[in-house]
Amino acid sequence: MAPLDALWHLLNLFAIALGLGLLAPAMAKLLWRRNLRAVPWRRLALYCCGASAALTLAGLFWFGRDGRMATYASMVLACALVLWWASRPGRGG
Repeated sequence: MAPLDALWHLLNLFAIALGLGLLAPAMAKLLWRRNLRAVPWRRLALYCCGASAALTLAGLFWFGRDGRMATYASMVLACALVLWWASRPGRGG
């Protein structure tokens, strides 16, 4: 495999994690403005992207391949937990 092909494979592996990690905090900031006012969007996005990327790798190693629905469901759950934790008073800011 050429280096450019390897780079594309790596970028595509984490594309869903990055997309979910950027979209989930944006929607949460729109829906729960009051609860997430003190928490910067960048911090939420960093936490969600990190959790999603870690679960992408965990799903790859657990199932032996990427793209399983269980992996995607765990990524959504992890983002929801991160956003819930950050919205609690005194936790995210």
